[in-house]
This record gives sequence, structure tokens and C-alpha cells, in this order.
Amino acid sequence: MHKHCSTQVKQFIPRGDMTVNELVCEMGKAGAYNGGSLFHAVEVYEKMLSDPDMTKFFALSGAMVPAGMGGIVSTLIEKGHIDVLTSTGANLTHDVIEAIGCHHYHGKAECDDVELRNDEVNRIYDVYLPNDAFEDLEDFIQDVYCGLPEAPVTISSLLKTIGEQLDTGILATAAKHDVPVYCPAFQDSVLGLQYWMFSQFHKKTILDAIGDMHVLMNQVFNVKKAGAVLVGGGVPKNFTLQSMLMTPNDFTYVIQLTGDRPDLGGLSGATLDEAKSWGKIGEGGTGVTVYGDATITLPILAAAALERLERK
Repeated sequence: MHKHCSTQVKQFIPRGDMTVNELVCEMGKAGAYNGGSLFHAVEVYEKMLSDPDMTKFFALSGAMVPAGMGGIVSTLIEKGHIDVLTSTGANLTHDVIEAIGCHHYHGKAECDDVELRNDEVNRIYDVYLPNDAFEDLEDFIQDVYCGLPEAPVTISSLLKTIGEQLDTGILATAAKHDVPVYCPAFQDSVLGLQYWMFSQFHKKTILDAIGDMHVLMNQVFNVKKAGAVLVGGGVPKNFTLQSMLMTPNDFTYVIQLTGDRPDLGGLSGATLDEAKSWGKIGEGGTGVTVYGDATITLPILAAAALERLERK
């Protein structure tokens, strides 16, 4: 047998009673392309979640909450599988919208957007969100902002305050379990726009963007081991990985779920090997990238890993 050809590709045989983990394992036996990468990602994720010395970071980009993926993040927090969460402001905005009783709706990607505009409906690809939801959000969030203390407040503290006044969702679960939520691009969201409106009439509260860095850096300096799941790219990905740059530490495990290409030079598609050149991931660290739609890869990754842990 040729030295490079020791492991055979096995043909995938489906069964009607397959569990998610069994599906992933069969994909691993086939082992090709992103199906094989997803199997390796589950292997790494299981190791990450099983290590009691591991501090687990999670970065959430894209419009994942409108796509129904917020429940995955809440569940992972509930089960103790996220210690530090970094998110776009958009995901947190939609999380609050869901938590106050409003809903996103199935729509069509090919439609008359001018008609939607006239009917006061906002489109996120094939998800619709009526303007009424933002009106309800404004009523809720302005009350929260009015209750802020007359002192500088970090963005993570603000998000915890919001979560404490909700019963469900990412922010509510994070507040309940004392998991910090960082949003370094808070202004780039409706929550940020609502804070700007609040600031026009109430000058007593100042948001301290750098204040979060003190808490985060203290944590990353003191980690024994660190692992991360990066859903998408952008600011949450970079904010998570760059946290190690000022420390002697690095990430041991990193899983990246992305649909972006690496050859365009953008951070969102940058390979995890590239992160090793910066010292964000250690020389012996393990990085797995799964290319594809995260609304497919994230549910499979999470469900398969949880099945394995519960089986143990």
C-alpha cells in the first residue's frame, strides 16, 4: 500500500434512525471536503468541552438570531459550554426583540423590496421583521437606559442589565449564569442607535468602551487553556482572537464556521493557520475550519457534541 494512502474513503450509508452524532461519524468515514471537516470540528469541540481547565470563548457574527440560531447559543450557555461570548450588536438586538415577545417570520429572498418598505417590513435575506418590533424594542430599551446609573458604564455591564430584565434569550441566559457578553461594535446596531437617541436627552450616563478590555484582559492573562468557536468573522472573530496578543497565552483549540474565502485577504475568511503567525493560536494548537452556511454547520456541531457528552 502506498504510504500516502492508508485510510480508505468509506461510502456513506444512510439509515432512517440515525442520530446527529451517527450522521457526523458517517460523514467522517467518508471524510471528504467540508463533511470531513465538520466531523473533525466535532472531535475538537468534544475535547474542548470535556477539559475542565478550558476557558471556552464563543464569537457570534452574521444574522444568526433572525435565522433561529439564538437558541443554540442560549443552550450552550445554560449547559456551561460558553465562558466568554462576543457578538455583533445586530444579533443582540434581534435577541432582545425575540425576548420581549416579537417574532421574525419566514419570507422570500426574491421579492419586491419596495413593496416591503411600503408595508413597513424589513428583510434579512428570506426572513421578515415588521417595523412594529422595533417600536416595541424602543419602548423597552429606553426604559432600561433611563434606569442606568449616573456613572460610566461598560458595554458588557449594560448588556447584563438588559439581560436581567428579560426572561429568555441569549442576554437573559448570560446574565443568569454570569457569562460576560462583549459587543465591541455596539454602535453598529439598533441597540446602539437607541442609545444615541437616549443620549440626546439624558447626559448622565457615559458608555465606557475600553472598560471591557480591563476585565477581558485580566481573564485571558489567567487562563490555563483556551478554546474558541467562531461563527462567521468580522469584529467578534478578531476581538476574540486578538485578546491573546498581549499575553503569553494562546488558544489551544479553535473551530471556525465560515462561508468566506481566504484568498481575498479579509479577516472573515482568514485561515486559522494564519492566526498562528500572529501567536493567537499556539504552535501546537488545533484549528478546524468548516466552510459553509453556519445555519447548517452550527446546529450539527452543537447537537453532535452535546449527544457525545450526554452519552458519556
